[in-house]
Amino acid sequence: MGLLDGKVAIVTGAGRGIGRGEAMLLAAQGAQVLVNDVGSAREGDGTDPSPAESVVQEIRDLGGTAIAAHDDVSTWTGAQATVARAIEEFGTLDILVNNAGILRDAMTFSMTEEQWDDVIRVHLKGHFAMSHFACGYWREQSKDNDGALVGGRIINTVSESGLFGMAGQANYSAAKAGIASMTIVLAREMRKYGVTANAVAPRARTRMTSGVPGAEEFMAAKPGEYDEWDPDNVAPVVGFLASDSAADVSGQVFVVWGSHAYLMRGWSLVNDFDAGDRRWTIEELIAGKADLFAPVPRGSKIPQMGF
Repeated sequence: MGLLDGKVAIVTGAGRGIGRGEAMLLAAQGAQVLVNDVGSAREGDGTDPSPAESVVQEIRDLGGTAIAAHDDVSTWTGAQATVARAIEEFGTLDILVNNAGILRDAMTFSMTEEQWDDVIRVHLKGHFAMSHFACGYWREQSKDNDGALVGGRIINTVSESGLFGMAGQANYSAAKAGIASMTIVLAREMRKYGVTANAVAPRARTRMTSGVPGAEEFMAAKPGEYDEWDPDNVAPVVGFLASDSAADVSGQVFVVWGSHAYLMRGWSLVNDFDAGDRRWTIEELIAGKADLFAPVPRGSKIPQMGF
């Protein structure tokens, strides 16, 4: 018996890396999986059906059930076709894992309009388009069953670049921050239908990190030691969030690294510099600058990247 027996899942960007590991684990837990991947290069160029087909074959060889799809989920028609295909082939949809993404890194003053648009489109629009059609399906299912809870699961993929910012990634950071905020919106909107939405920010060795100077050496597996950068480390957290055991977990963001699952919190109050029952003057703000930015007690912090 698997935790996801009888469930139907879509995993986008599942032809390689983190998405592949997620698709493999969901299938191993009994889910029927639609493996979506256009097979593009790291920068989003070209198409290749073989990565998705290869993952499907791996799942089938292990006794699981999977099909491949190659639609571009960053388009409205591609996302609609992907959701419709899963429902047509397997009869329903229970789990959506949004993972597809590309990189087009550049400093803000050097970034082209195309580099900005492409990354926002694939990440932010791709996550939204898939969620739009999945949520529409679940809403109709609930209406058809007199308002019954349908129990859908959305797991989005964000990044620490979106949570903390990363030089040279204004497009990627903005897209991932947008996805984190969108996850909270989805959780609030879909709660009445029994649908949860959460996000994971993976720390792992993938094609996305391969171009970061020093990352390949820093993340290299050490012989005989636990590989904390293995992309498959992310999948168990996704499997948990996809399960019925996480029906009460929604609107959360986790950084997943090695053996760690860090539960994150967004913007929070640091200081309250109050002018009383009137508006500030510029001079008062200048004079009170030290108080406004006064140190606050430090709690535990998540370790930052070391490269």
